[in-house]
Amino acid sequence: MIQNKYHKSVRSSGMEWSRRFCLILCPVLIFAGCTGRFEMMNTNPNQVTAEQMEANNYRVGTKVVLMQSLVIPVEEHMYQFNESLTGGPFAGYIGSTVDTWLTRFETFNPSADWRAWPFANVITEFYAPYRGIVGGTDDEVANAFANLLRVAVLNRVTDSYGPMPYSDALANESITVKYDSQEDVYAQMFAELDAAIEAFGNNAGLDASAWSNYDRVYYGDISKWLKYANSLKLRLAMRISYVAPETAAVRAAEAIAGGLILTNADNAYMHPTENRMTLIYNDWQDHRVGADILCYMTGYKDPRLETMFLPNASGNYVGVRIGSTVSSKTNFVDNYSNLIVESGTPILWMNAAEVNFLLAEYYLRMAGDNALARQYYEDGIRLSFEERGASGAETYIADNTSMPDIYTDPLGANSYTRRMSECRIAWDAAGDLETNLEQIITQKWIAIFPLGTEAWCEYRRTGYPKLLPAVQNLGPDNVDLNHHARRLTYPVEEYSSNGANVNEAVGILNSESADGSGDSMATRVWWDCKDYSLSE
Repeated sequence: MIQNKYHKSVRSSGMEWSRRFCLILCPVLIFAGCTGRFEMMNTNPNQVTAEQMEANNYRVGTKVVLMQSLVIPVEEHMYQFNESLTGGPFAGYIGSTVDTWLTRFETFNPSADWRAWPFANVITEFYAPYRGIVGGTDDEVANAFANLLRVAVLNRVTDSYGPMPYSDALANESITVKYDSQEDVYAQMFAELDAAIEAFGNNAGLDASAWSNYDRVYYGDISKWLKYANSLKLRLAMRISYVAPETAAVRAAEAIAGGLILTNADNAYMHPTENRMTLIYNDWQDHRVGADILCYMTGYKDPRLETMFLPNASGNYVGVRIGSTVSSKTNFVDNYSNLIVESGTPILWMNAAEVNFLLAEYYLRMAGDNALARQYYEDGIRLSFEERGASGAETYIADNTSMPDIYTDPLGANSYTRRMSECRIAWDAAGDLETNLEQIITQKWIAIFPLGTEAWCEYRRTGYPKLLPAVQNLGPDNVDLNHHARRLTYPVEEYSSNGANVNEAVGILNSESADGSGDSMATRVWWDCKDYSLSE
């Protein structure tokens, strides 16, 4: 497994090399000490000692903060690679504006250095603090955080790639690490979630002050962490619902019984000192909102539109077609809408709207209760409106005529003459399962913006929402433009430094995949097995 970090700039215009995000988040900085008399000469007598730091839970606490900062990366470059350049475009959320980027994920031809970021950097950044907790303390809550956050962080990696180093990665710090099948990774993640849920349940009444200084999400409220852990378990259960329906049903039922995020007061948001996404979208202006989500929301006359996005220079809400050739950055920046993000904006992990939509799907597909499916579907919309500060939810829920708009490109290059979908908003009580499922997933897709990787996963799993075809494939893989990228390819450095294991992983990928076409962006991961024709 790759151990070095790739901090080469993503921006051709001279972006500074990235620095560690712990400088932004950590309440204290832990410096490496010197030795001998030099150490004594360079020790501040007023500095907190190692013993004091241990006594005050600093060492464990700062490691928890570091792991939290990787669930949705808070460091701007890592966020850009994991959301703005990969998950965001593949989900129809975000397109790039930089005219010098000739090799991009969204055109299926990423360069070798780009390919390393979503895999190597995430894994190597995560395991340092993780090992420090599981090998350095017996504290039950600290270990529950470590287990839960390992799942939250690395679930995104396995869902992007398929097989990955997991069971061997904790004890093995060498560059040659075996990969687990994605099926085995999921089995281990469920086991770790169960352990975390049990520990949080045992400590649900713990005073928040014990962790409030080192918890940027719930500020030490363990009862809310318990709800998040169960909600994450429900998300994972539904992810495998096509490939392993019996296991999914059992795991989903367990999560529901354990208690979920059902109100916006329990939403999981990371609160960094500063939201560095402002650099990506406001300062660098490297991206604009995708045509797909704006066609749906403008067609639906969605009141949330003005609370989520900014109009273009002409005062219209219009997005960029994903994979477009950028002729001029200035033209793209001016003609397409931006998302609203400020330095104080918290970073979404999971909201009550998503959980309600997960429940709607569960009752639709697994429990066979259409009435409850409809209830959770409509409640999911209401919760999203509430979260976004928008009015008019009931009128929106009752709208049975509006459909997504046809896309007209203001630059004239990539208009699309057909409507992406005829999906309506009002619950179709006479519709078949796929009709209702499309409604659920489409509204969830709107409600969880800007969680690009999560939305991309759900698009691959269900076939919804229906997206515009990708504009072009400039890469070597046989990616179907109508079905977009199905996974990311392993970094090239894995083949040189960990070749035997990554080649074995490709064999595992082929055996788990619905098509078995190797280390390709066209290969479907284990849980991506639904027949394309069902959602077309």
